[in-house]
Amino acid sequence: MPKRGKKYTDAKTKINAEAKNDLAAAVKAAIDSSYAKFDETVDVAVRLGVDPRHADQMVRGTVVLPNGIGKDVKVLVFAKGEKEKEALEAGADFIGNDELVEKIRGGWLGFDKAIATPDMMGAVGKIGKLLGPRGLMPNAKTGTVTFDVARAVKELKAGKIEFRVEKAGIVHVPMGKVSFGTDKLVQNLSAFLDMIIRLKPSSSKGIYLKGLAVSTTMGPGIKIDVSSIKDLAK
Repeated sequence: MPKRGKKYTDAKTKINAEAKNDLAAAVKAAIDSSYAKFDETVDVAVRLGVDPRHADQMVRGTVVLPNGIGKDVKVLVFAKGEKEKEALEAGADFIGNDELVEKIRGGWLGFDKAIATPDMMGAVGKIGKLLGPRGLMPNAKTGTVTFDVARAVKELKAGKIEFRVEKAGIVHVPMGKVSFGTDKLVQNLSAFLDMIIRLKPSSSKGIYLKGLAVSTTMGPGIKIDVSSIKDLAK
C-alpha cells in the first residue's frame, strides 16, 4: 500500500466514508477536497454487474458530454480529396492521408483522437499496432470511421468521450475539471450515466450498477448512492 501525503490525508479526513451522497453532494465533496495547485480533473468510476469476458456483456460506447472535458482535443483526420477540406472547415488539427501514415510510422503521435474515412482504413491498418494500444485507432463502433467527417470532428472537439468496461467490470472516465463547478460536472455525469444505463446488456442479470465514485486527480474517492440515480434508469 503506497504511503499517502499529508495533503491527501487531510483531504480524506473531511470525507464521510459512510455517507450516501447523491450526484451533486458527491461532486461538491470532491471539489471541496481538491488541494492541488493545478486545475484537477474530476473522474468517475462505475462498477458494473457484467462479465466482460463474455462478448454479450461487453459495455462499450461513446457520449458527448454537454460541457466537454476541459481539454483542447487535438483531432487528426485521415482523408482524401473533398473530405480533407470538410475536415479543415470542421476544425481538425491535422489532415492528410498516406503522408500522415508515414509520419506516424516514424514515431510521431502528437494528437489525441483520430478519424478516418472508410476508404483510408487500408492504409491506416498498416499502423494499427502503433495506434491500437494507445486508444487512437479509428473504429466504426465509436463513430470515428465515417464519411461524415465534419460531424465526427465537431463531436470530438465538443467533448465526445469513449468508454469501455475493463476486465474487473469497471468503467473509468474523466468528467471535466474542478473549475467547472458542481452544476456542469453533474450535467456531464448525468449524460454519461444515462448512456451507461442505456447500454445495459440484456444478458446481465442481477444488480447492474454496483458502485459509483468520483474523485479528483489527487484527491480521495467519494462514493455515490446508486439509488440516487434511479430517475435516470427510468
